Amino acid sequence: MYGKIYSACLYGIEGIMIGVEIDIADGLPQTTIIGLPDSAIREAVERVRAAVKNCGYRYPQQRITINLAPADLRKEGSAFDLAIAIGILSTSGQLVMPAASEMLLLGELALDGSIRAVNGVLPMVEAARSAGFRSVLLPRVNAAEAALISGMTIYAADHLREIPEPDTGESVQIKSSTQIKQTRPTGDKQYTDLMTAAQCDNRYDTDTDTDTDTDTDTDTDTDNMVYSRGGAPQAELPFPVTVVNGATVRERPPTKALSLEHLKYTPHNLSSRDSQITENEMTEDYSDVLGQQHVKRALIIAAAGMHNIMLMGPPGTGKTMLIKRLPGILPSLNEREALEVTKIFSAAGKLKDAGNGLLRTRPFRSPHHTISAAGLIGGGGTPKPGEVSLAHRGILFLDELPEFSRNVLEVLRQPLEDGVVTISRARAAFTFPARVMLAASMNPCNCGFLGSGNPQQVCTCSPAKIAAYRAKISGPLLDRIDLQVEVPRPREWERQGHVQSSAEMRAEVATAQAIQAERYKQLPISWNSELSGAALRRYAKLGPASSVILYDILESLGLSMRAHDRIIKLARTIADLAGASDIESNHIAEAVQYRNLDRQVTALE
Repeated sequence: MYGKIYSACLYGIEGIMIGVEIDIADGLPQTTIIGLPDSAIREAVERVRAAVKNCGYRYPQQRITINLAPADLRKEGSAFDLAIAIGILSTSGQLVMPAASEMLLLGELALDGSIRAVNGVLPMVEAARSAGFRSVLLPRVNAAEAALISGMTIYAADHLREIPEPDTGESVQIKSSTQIKQTRPTGDKQYTDLMTAAQCDNRYDTDTDTDTDTDTDTDTDTDNMVYSRGGAPQAELPFPVTVVNGATVRERPPTKALSLEHLKYTPHNLSSRDSQITENEMTEDYSDVLGQQHVKRALIIAAAGMHNIMLMGPPGTGKTMLIKRLPGILPSLNEREALEVTKIFSAAGKLKDAGNGLLRTRPFRSPHHTISAAGLIGGGGTPKPGEVSLAHRGILFLDELPEFSRNVLEVLRQPLEDGVVTISRARAAFTFPARVMLAASMNPCNCGFLGSGNPQQVCTCSPAKIAAYRAKISGPLLDRIDLQVEVPRPREWERQGHVQSSAEMRAEVATAQAIQAERYKQLPISWNSELSGAALRRYAKLGPASSVILYDILESLGLSMRAHDRIIKLARTIADLAGASDIESNHIAEAVQYRNLDRQVTALE
């Protein structure tokens, strides 16, 4: 007997449809899973066996082969449990689900039949929709997450016993003394199996006793019901029995689940949350920061074009405080970006509250400086997304940048340049999105007091120590940081004049972002920082005067051509904030002045 059910697994952060093929044949009772399963999938045999028996079904005592297709793709996780259980029950005729071949099944089974949540439901359901599926059966805990994908009918259950439609079981009648006729649908077609009474008995009898004395031998089945092969049942059986040629044959009727309407999930009406961050949601505001107006200006430019930024200054000057308020001035995620970010968090098992809809707030990730390279960009036997991918479309904050291991920092080169992370393994290569704004902070030297201006805090570091400290950040990585801003010790101990708030800064950013959205509406980009190649030459043209100034600066500072392009993109954002259609000389000059470390290195040389 053959049956096929569909499930899915994760490949990176994308869902892949997997066909779960079930073959039940005569032979020694054993269950084999093939198709490159991992340990968790191999252990599914025992979970499914216990769940099936504890829910009142029979686990077929025959040779069961389960194939996960395509067979050349490595599968891992416990999301296949429900599909394997339903496949075995439907193939053995105990459960009839005509629409099962057109439905995605996801879920982990507990030994008592409870259906537990799994990770990565959002990308797997999206893959099912793309493959033409229109329904999914999964744990109730994951129902809200699956409902984020439109066009899918969601069926949710907490237990395997809930799946059959209530009060739909029908008895299977024995048509003759030597044959049992069992009728069940497969897909939309009906077919009939003919089997002898002995075959039927072997199919559902789980007794391992080999004694052939039918007059006195008794068996105890998986439901603890005792019956006699040679006479009437000794206890009430949960299934109908028929006497054939003097022997009592028990047969479990198929439980029809022709409809899953009783499991249909209706998502709650999501509150119409404004895409903009409200004042009540703002726990930190730039109005709390005294002074530092030039740093706030740099942060506005960084947020307006999603440019990388680094703040450098003595301890206690407010570097971390300033960067932690940066998400408050960024625009919310649009629909496409929200789906991308939510899929990543779902695949990583970090989507905690899907009931509120797609994630709309840009991620802010701040890993500790002891993080490994694999933790930062992703990795593992089957690679999982790292911190840089979890910060996709948001901010990756590296506090005290030189304290991170150099080999960890160097792995940021590719994602900062290309916006993706590619991790290659022997069997496959995985690509994770990683378009982030890098925000970093650092002290100017080992002791941290270089340039503090406080007579009580005098730097004791030699020029060689200062150079060695800054050398922890390589030139290629520094090239990819557009704004390098000094944060001096604040002088304004009292509020004097107007203090710029997050709402005012956010308004400036929104204006510049709207200009970029209109300019790049025909391109697959949203920010000036994403410009490259022909698009950079087209949308960030320099006039003759601006070109001359930029050339002179590049020659005097010895900047790379990468820095050349980044200065132009930064100047384009400054022009957008000023409402200018062309990049002018003053925009170039302001963009260059944010290359503080480049200018300091040149001065030391």
